[in-house]
Amino acid sequence: MELQNPEISILLLDDRQISELNQKYLRRNGPTDVISFPQQDGSFPQAQPQVLGDVVISVETARQQALKRQAPFYEEILVLLIHGVLHLLGFDHEKSAQKRKKMQAREKELFASLMQDKKISAAINSSPQVRL
Repeated sequence: MELQNPEISILLLDDRQISELNQKYLRRNGPTDVISFPQQDGSFPQAQPQVLGDVVISVETARQQALKRQAPFYEEILVLLIHGVLHLLGFDHEKSAQKRKKMQAREKELFASLMQDKKISAAINSSPQVRL
């Protein structure tokens, strides 16, 4: 997918809020870490072709996952954001083992690339630390 100036929206919610979206749109109970809503799957994808869609992340679940992995909170948010954006671009880990491996490989590649990016690294190091 080649887009000029692509856009996404990012929503950071709590577990209660993401549970409501999970039930309403995916018919799944309880909270989840990330949900993607691709704009291109809607009724009028041509209306705003540069808009990829929405990525919704549960901050509470991300915090729990970061603690479990003993990873910094910002890394967990970044992992979930990458995962959500890949869904917006058409990746789907639920269709087959092959597609899951392809998506996981791309996630790892993007995460490593972003962690090495000097601008992102500077932003992380200069911003106040988020306490878990």
